[in-house]
Amino acid sequence: MGLEFIEGNEAIARGALKANCNFFAGYPISPTSSIANHMLSKLPRVGGVAIMGEDEIASIGMCIGAAMTGAKALTATSGPGMSLYSENIGLAVGGETPLVIVNAQRQGPAIGSSTKGAEGDILFTRWCTSGGQPMIVLSPATVSEAYELTYRAFNFAEKYRTPVFLLTNKEICLTRETVDLERVELPRLVDRKRATIGDSCFPNRFKALHEVPEFADIGGDQITRFTTSSHDEAGYSTSNPEVIQKMIDHYAAKIESAEEDIALVKQDIEVGAEILMISYGITSRSVAVAIKKMREQGYKVSSLTLQSLYPVPRTTLSKALVGIKRVVVPEMNMGQYIQEIQRLIHTGVEIIGVNKMDTTLLSPDEIIERGVLS
Repeated sequence: MGLEFIEGNEAIARGALKANCNFFAGYPISPTSSIANHMLSKLPRVGGVAIMGEDEIASIGMCIGAAMTGAKALTATSGPGMSLYSENIGLAVGGETPLVIVNAQRQGPAIGSSTKGAEGDILFTRWCTSGGQPMIVLSPATVSEAYELTYRAFNFAEKYRTPVFLLTNKEICLTRETVDLERVELPRLVDRKRATIGDSCFPNRFKALHEVPEFADIGGDQITRFTTSSHDEAGYSTSNPEVIQKMIDHYAAKIESAEEDIALVKQDIEVGAEILMISYGITSRSVAVAIKKMREQGYKVSSLTLQSLYPVPRTTLSKALVGIKRVVVPEMNMGQYIQEIQRLIHTGVEIIGVNKMDTTLLSPDEIIERGVLS
């Protein structure tokens, strides 16, 4: 199709379709409502199903049901909807359900400013459900990245049998940019590994803790089980402490062991730099301008732009910290992802958070003034 002038929400919908998404359910909420509009318009044309649910709880419940029958499912919401999603997200984790969830952040707390942007759901997205299991969270900064990372989110969901979050915000969702989606480089499409027909079905069986179990479609040729309770590898409820611990360790291991496979980081490293800026999402665009200005003024400064927030790309971050004396972490919140960076910081490295949550974007000059010149 060549060059197009489209918003981020349309790019998300088209990325999902490119990944063979064939089911969507959601409830209208700013700033994601147009994702539902695009899916309602586009999915039926390719034989898929799109439903406007009666509320958020019903919507994610329908997505989990569809995914467990073999569909590739997408849902989209914002912070208040995430609160309502949280219990069913736990069900998806425990049931090892492939699912992509868009969380378009807006100003909080609670309803907040529904038409204003922020990046205040970083920790909420990571810890949104009981149990504290690891999550996969991706964060685009542009319309083309929204398309690409939606596609990649489906790959990760299928490969690791887990819900995957695409963490955007109002600016990315509703901003239009000129893009050529046909020129976006995408990896090979991944589909979940299915159980062999005729074999005994163990929907959660694994040999090593990090191994992802084979998938058996509910309603298919095999009898399988799905429960929200603690269960064994056959899907039967259990209260056996040893079995429960093994399953908990498995949920964590399959994500944590895949850190390097999931890690998506853009690096702009300058030899001899003692300042490192770490950013993600829409703020990384201001950081790119700030880096350019600083280098023009003679500063040596490096930058990491994180497209995957969780699991934390510790290997990449640790390598980039070598020789660094000051780390600057600009965020449109009161300091959330900086906590992950602080866990990796060695003695003698200063870490500066540049934070703002007044609904306006952090400017390059603010980042320089508060992060470098302070």
